[in-house]
Amino acid sequence: MKNIIAVIAISCLVSGCGTIVRGTTEKVTVITEPSGAAITTSIGPACPSSPCTFDISRSAEFTVYADKPGYKRGEASVGTKLTGQGAAGFAGNVLAGGVVGMGVDAVTGASLDHYPNPVKIELEREGSKASSRKTKRSEKSKPAKAATKPVS
Repeated sequence: MKNIIAVIAISCLVSGCGTIVRGTTEKVTVITEPSGAAITTSIGPACPSSPCTFDISRSAEFTVYADKPGYKRGEASVGTKLTGQGAAGFAGNVLAGGVVGMGVDAVTGASLDHYPNPVKIELEREGSKASSRKTKRSEKSKPAKAATKPVS
């Protein structure tokens, strides 16, 4: 009986392996050409002048906007995807965290990474005839509404 209790206690302590190892947030960097654009996002974080780095919930998909006087507004969609490191952390739950750990990692997005990262936005001068350039991502995954605060 003591062995069973010990195994359950250890499983609870190490559950959410990806959450413990990778965390629930990721640094996302935004770079513009030219630099110095004001950056805003659809989920709240902003900075007055690019380049910028934000700490974003791993499960959040969002849009980045870049504004600079004399240039058309630029934007880029940022999605999430399962990566090798995230998958390894998620799979580690099979050995240590069990179903509880898998659930924690799935809810927190600990097995996900943002893409593109860094986010690169080329701004186009106002009055130019070319269409504005955007960073594109796969049409298969469209951004979902995301929380502005990391999930605990």
